[in-house]
Amino acid sequence: MTITRSAAKKQEQTARAAPADGAQPGSKHKTEEAPKPPSPKRTKRQEQEKVQVAQETAPKREDLKVEEKPREPEVKKDDASAVEPQGREEAVPSSILEKGIIYFFFRSRVNVDEPLDVSEIARSHIILRPIEKDAKLGSGPIGDAGNSRVCVIPKKTLPQSGRDRWIGFVEKAGASFQRLKDEFLASADYQTKTRGERHAPAATPVGEGVYAITSTGRESHLAYMLTLPEKLGEVQKEIGLKEKGSFIISTKNPEYPGPANARLPKAPEYPKEFFEEFRSLRWVPTQPKHLDYANTQFLLVGESSGVEKALAQQREDQKEGKAEPAEEMEKLEDEDTRRMKDLNDNDSSRIFEDLQVHAGDYPKLQTTF
Repeated sequence: MTITRSAAKKQEQTARAAPADGAQPGSKHKTEEAPKPPSPKRTKRQEQEKVQVAQETAPKREDLKVEEKPREPEVKKDDASAVEPQGREEAVPSSILEKGIIYFFFRSRVNVDEPLDVSEIARSHIILRPIEKDAKLGSGPIGDAGNSRVCVIPKKTLPQSGRDRWIGFVEKAGASFQRLKDEFLASADYQTKTRGERHAPAATPVGEGVYAITSTGRESHLAYMLTLPEKLGEVQKEIGLKEKGSFIISTKNPEYPGPANARLPKAPEYPKEFFEEFRSLRWVPTQPKHLDYANTQFLLVGESSGVEKALAQQREDQKEGKAEPAEEMEKLEDEDTRRMKDLNDNDSSRIFEDLQVHAGDYPKLQTTF
């Protein structure tokens, strides 16, 4: 078929005016997107069935309750505890960081149940049982709060003067009286490869009283006042106990190694904040919280001046009219003296009754060798 020149020109103009489906970006005409297929509509009955299924399968309200984490077994406290929280009406001195009941024990050398002199003592022990800072002591045993600490002094005697610097450590922290009975007070027999059967004697009590951990600014002190025995015996004097005594106490930074003869196989598991407080110091003034961790090492330095420095009143407390630390300790000592006298008829029974154990199972309070 023959196409005329005018008809061909008309077809060319029509082709230019109508772009192809695949027009390129930038052209005057945009490509129209293909319409999406309509989503299938649910019928009203289908929607009702969906809601009904959701309601039937949804967890019930009681099922949504968060299951409580099982609690640690609580220490059974004695309802007749002599500790009376908030018993102090007057303001407690800020220099007293902690106060409580203190017990002094020693353990004889292996296979020696009754030491004849101080040379047959293997080590000394101090038990600290904290009470509330504003508490007073009424009558009866102190009750088991599960917060006792057993501190070991690997020496036969306690430090007496500034020349005596003993490194001790916390053997048990947060201990109940039952744990003290099972793991500390009792004797034990064990086998060794070289020496056969060995006998570790029971712990022997040598004193009981009240204590306070105090701060005098740059130093911390452990001050005590004995309640039992009423009169110091030969053993108490040989060990270094006084009617009133104190030690400067410092906590060791576990990031530094200690002396070769005083290293422990495991370091205390301190929280991060402790190390931030230690900074780069090897020793820091002891805070009560340090003693709540087993394997805490501390340095005891003797103070020949007694409790005078440890219980000195601080200027801030004096300005605020707070009680003097020495006065607070003397009140606590007087309360403890009356309390212990009411417990039993002899010193040994009083101490063990206070710890809720049978006195007949353990050595008596020793005053003479």
